[in-house]
Amino acid sequence: MSANLGAILTAMVTPFDSSGDVDEQAAVSLMHHLVEHGSDGLVICGTTGEAATLDDDEHLRMIELTVQEMRGQCTVVAGVGSNDTRHALKLTERATEIRPDALLSVNPYYNRPSRRGLVRHYEEIDRATDLPILLYNIPQRTGQDLPNELLAELAQIEHIVGVKQANPANLARVDGLEIYAGNDDMLVDVLDLGESGLIGTSTHVFGELFRRMVDEPESRREIDAMLADVYRDMGIAPAAVTNKAALNLLGIHVGGPRLPYVELEEAETDVIRSLLERHSMLVTAA
Repeated sequence: MSANLGAILTAMVTPFDSSGDVDEQAAVSLMHHLVEHGSDGLVICGTTGEAATLDDDEHLRMIELTVQEMRGQCTVVAGVGSNDTRHALKLTERATEIRPDALLSVNPYYNRPSRRGLVRHYEEIDRATDLPILLYNIPQRTGQDLPNELLAELAQIEHIVGVKQANPANLARVDGLEIYAGNDDMLVDVLDLGESGLIGTSTHVFGELFRRMVDEPESRREIDAMLADVYRDMGIAPAAVTNKAALNLLGIHVGGPRLPYVELEEAETDVIRSLLERHSMLVTAA
């Protein structure tokens, strides 16, 4: 089984309105904007989509909305992870009924289960779907790394086809898995390995530059160097917060984040504004 999801996927923010509710109209507008500016696919209800603060109805509705709106225009990957296997199964089963192109399943965070427990968790997830599954290794958030020998073992499970790898120390080919960069600054190395691409966040704003890294391999390292300040400045706060700030500055209204995330302070907003100005994306009055 192969996912065939494309090379540049954006882990999309979830727009909220002034009352803090999901803004579906803004979400649809953002989906089309991202596809028009370099994204082959969208990852919905991931970390940057603030899935941890969405209730199940909101979560599944966002997946449904994206599939309905974007089918045939881009690939759609639905985040269905949880640190409770029963909850992850519920999300997996219900998302499977909606029929995105693939599922993204982070390993159980906070619990830090044993290796045997991790394998059992993913065997249960696998039985709940016929869709391709991408693992998500992000030890800085889960508290637990998935080493490559464990990834190779998990790759033997029928529907597991790839991994969003957010641990640079583990970056290597793994038999049976497609590798997606889980951090924006890892794309160049993932592509040089001959692997699939990026599930990124700064692609909300700089998608066309990331797209060029795929389409212009001879200029890949040069483009990566051009993005150095993007990697730095977009990392001053969680990706959901900085990307929402950048989009709002550009007139693409997505609202603010939900607690426990908070909006950028003025000095932090100035960092993002300066970044956009340096890249000629935001023109200020003289």
